[in-house]
Amino acid sequence: MATRKQNQKLSPVKFSGDKLNICVVVAQWHKDITDALLEGVFTVFEKMEMEDFSMEVIDVPGSYEIPLGAQWAIESYKPDAVICLGCVIKGETPHFNFISKAVADGIMQLNLRHNIPVIFGVLTTDNVKQAKQRSGGKHGNKGSDAANAALEMIELRNKLKHVHARKP
Repeated sequence: MATRKQNQKLSPVKFSGDKLNICVVVAQWHKDITDALLEGVFTVFEKMEMEDFSMEVIDVPGSYEIPLGAQWAIESYKPDAVICLGCVIKGETPHFNFISKAVADGIMQLNLRHNIPVIFGVLTTDNVKQAKQRSGGKHGNKGSDAANAALEMIELRNKLKHVHARKP
């Protein structure tokens, strides 16, 4: 079984489709962090130079609201993928655990229910320093990683559709 080395940098995905519709749902709590994550998403898609490309950015109050915002985005825009961006920072109470789990579970349910990639780009860190390091700092930008994951999943879906279409 092949494995990736931990912290191995992934190369950007080259999208081979002719049309792309993406929604990005962004939590406004820890806005400085989520704005930096959103910049990472923009960086990936700006490099693509596609003629038929659309991106809708939907703001929600906090990370807990991301799954519902993503569901509404799916229903309204019928996107190829949804990228969910947020930041939950551990505090002195168990609130962090409840919010992180609820958001992760909600995003997973949307993937399966709607059969499109709903990408988890929510930072769950111990402190603000770690969040900044993952939103454009020394650990890269997880927003860019989320955009690349969306493209990889769209490519995989397209590839598997062609396999299914060839079967008798």
